[in-house]
Amino acid sequence: MTETKKLPLRNEVPENLTWDLDVIFKSDEEFNQNYLLLEEKLKKVDQVKGKIGMNSDLFLQGINFLLDVSNDLETLYVYAHLKNDQDTNNDTYQGIYERASALATKVSESLSWFEPEVLEIPPEKLESFFKENTELKPYQHFINQMTSARSHVLSSNEEALLAGAGEIFTASSRTFNVLNNADIKFPIIKDENGENVQLSHGVYGQLMESTNREVRQSAFQNLSKTYAGLKNTFASTLSSHVKYHNYNAKVHHYDSARAKALAANDIPEAVYDTLLAVVDENLPLLHRYVALRKDVLDVDTLHMYDMYTPITGEATIKFSYDEAKKMTLEALAPLGEDYLKIVEEAFTNRWIDVVENEGKRSGAYSSGAYETNPYILMNWHDTLDQLFTLVHEMGHSVHSYYTRKNQPYVYGDYSIFLAEIASTTNENILTEYLLETQTDPKIRAYVLNHYLDGFKGTIFRQTQFAEFEHFIHEQAAKGIPLTSEFMSDYYAKLNARYYGEAVEKDPEIAVEWARIPHFYYNYYVYQYATGFSAASALSAKILNKEEHALEKYLNYLKSGSSDFPIEVMKKAGVDMTNKTYIEEAMAVFESRLNEFESLIKNKK
Repeated sequence: MTETKKLPLRNEVPENLTWDLDVIFKSDEEFNQNYLLLEEKLKKVDQVKGKIGMNSDLFLQGINFLLDVSNDLETLYVYAHLKNDQDTNNDTYQGIYERASALATKVSESLSWFEPEVLEIPPEKLESFFKENTELKPYQHFINQMTSARSHVLSSNEEALLAGAGEIFTASSRTFNVLNNADIKFPIIKDENGENVQLSHGVYGQLMESTNREVRQSAFQNLSKTYAGLKNTFASTLSSHVKYHNYNAKVHHYDSARAKALAANDIPEAVYDTLLAVVDENLPLLHRYVALRKDVLDVDTLHMYDMYTPITGEATIKFSYDEAKKMTLEALAPLGEDYLKIVEEAFTNRWIDVVENEGKRSGAYSSGAYETNPYILMNWHDTLDQLFTLVHEMGHSVHSYYTRKNQPYVYGDYSIFLAEIASTTNENILTEYLLETQTDPKIRAYVLNHYLDGFKGTIFRQTQFAEFEHFIHEQAAKGIPLTSEFMSDYYAKLNARYYGEAVEKDPEIAVEWARIPHFYYNYYVYQYATGFSAASALSAKILNKEEHALEKYLNYLKSGSSDFPIEVMKKAGVDMTNKTYIEEAMAVFESRLNEFESLIKNKK
């Protein structure tokens, strides 16, 4: 009998491979003390509530109270969610996270009066506040953002009611997270060495890249079977969350959930529609790549479980985590010495939680608050994909670092629309580095294949998700029930249109929607695709050493939310209201597809 490989328990992971959260709070007791202090601070809300419209001093006092409370809450919440995510089986940190979530709802309710009160101040009076009190000047853009949504904000009492129901509205999302990360049980299957492995989110991604087709098929079918067994539960959680999005938009007088979601960052809906249209026009490129994959793999039928395995033979590149750190520093050198110093600090000061352990949240992300380090969660495996993930998340964290060091708290964060540009610029720079340093045709082919796969996953696949997300929101708004059968039927047809005739219509793919956490994020996924496209333009400018390109890029990283995202990008050198940037990304994809085809033909 072969021994089953099991994930380590949290306390078995070496300390140097874990993030250092003690720099936030030295202990859970210190967290609790700060929790109680914030609760006490909330009791002082009446000192400013109902008074900010009286004069400029009280207006300033109200803004400072709002930001101070929000800053404290974010620090508490980040500590709680990071502690919970490192081991979702830990009852103590489940409790701390639940407390932090409850406090977030309480804070939201306690501060819900602020925006309605600002909007009740006559525009001319509000303007006079800024003229007579110079201390208000830094908050001009912050207030302008608020007043631009004047027609969509309810009365203070109505906003308080909605805020107070926050935990109820988001319950389905939290249920999905617990079910998807802690309670779901995957079977034990055989890996490519014939050894028993416990299937998990992280292991699944690794096995789908296996060169052993039976391993890929087994992983794909067993994972899909697990989700299919819970499809009605997942349909219930997703349907409820979509209804929340639609309801929240309706009561705030928006035409749709999408309109509300994009308005928060002043993103025109045309940006979303343009993405879907340009990607749809270029689906023949994806079909061509998929057909090439079928040809290279030399299979009679191509399945969805064949979409991630490298098609370049034995030239698979693998990196240990230490090797990946060295490669990251070398690859990102075009971004300058100052940028690299921040990357080194991330590695040295334990910003990164590296390896997968039992109960750990799946996937990868960058997280943090204004007064914490910009932490990175990984579930490391020695693959090229994980190197790209590390570089991607590092892009987020360095972006956060620059923003927090150069902006006051009020502008110390940035929209997801901007965030994905920073992370995917890093990915593009890494790709260029590998193509410049690897001369072996087999390795170059592998890197090109990885890029094409990454493009497929980031632009084509995320746009597919965006199209599905918009569809289910529109259907729910019409009163159509989002049953598992209804969503599975549409998803299967959508997947078939995206991948074309070269791919078999595997029935298992129909339920893939059930395991995608981003469908709970409220019009989030499209930004991966727009971000990758913009990053293509920015990385080209940096690598070509265009005059002031790096300076403009670093200024973008330092901008935070000090201006609307579209305007920040225009200053960085990319106009995202124009479809050109997406078309240019498609041109790069086609060019690299041409080179890849040439290398494959020469190999034959």
